[in-house]
Amino acid sequence: MEIFSTPFLMALLTIIVIDLVLAGDNALVIGLAARNVPQHMQKRVILWGTAGAIAIRIAFTLGIVWLLKIPGLMLAGGLLLLPVAYKLMNPSHDAGDNHGTTSNNFWGALKTIIVADALMGVDNVLGVAGAANGSFLLVVLGLLISVPIMVWGSTLVLKWVDRFPSIITIGSGVLIWTATQMILDEKLLTPYLPAHTWFDELSGAILTGALLAAFMYRQRLNRRARGKAIAAPTRSNA
Repeated sequence: MEIFSTPFLMALLTIIVIDLVLAGDNALVIGLAARNVPQHMQKRVILWGTAGAIAIRIAFTLGIVWLLKIPGLMLAGGLLLLPVAYKLMNPSHDAGDNHGTTSNNFWGALKTIIVADALMGVDNVLGVAGAANGSFLLVVLGLLISVPIMVWGSTLVLKWVDRFPSIITIGSGVLIWTATQMILDEKLLTPYLPAHTWFDELSGAILTGALLAAFMYRQRLNRRARGKAIAAPTRSNA
């Protein structure tokens, strides 16, 4: 494929669209995870989280043919992604400015980002590798294009999340949807699932809605418990 030829430019445009859609999901995860660390460390979390995501994608791209041969990879990735979605909606009590050490907050957020990116990166790598048609240059360009999308997008999420708390729910919903699609795309499950294109979307939507509702209910219970814990010392001092 010649550089700047019509097929090259069309493939590059396809990769840009893929990055806007899929790297946008990663930016959402990075921004939501970074919100739990002190403000002066948020940019560092975003930069290191993005660097980790890119490193994972490079490794996945180099080994994508081998990775696709691993039975159960998509199933395991989807199942492991669900706790990450839950953690974004229900961060542990030792996270935040008033609990734990700054070091623990930083590494905890970074671990969440790296795990989520590793599990979600399969879709992105598959999309970019397929659109590149074997062109290593296009793969590299795809990785480079995804960097500013993730950095800018995650910074934007940080600015908006306090004003629009629903972003947290949307981010978790995106992760749950990704997880359900990974599970339903698992080749080991193909013989046991209906071979209809609409089945994945319908069942994925039902599962996403049910799990998101359960996570939101748990989030409400956690908030109520924290409210009671804060109110208890006040009553005892009165």
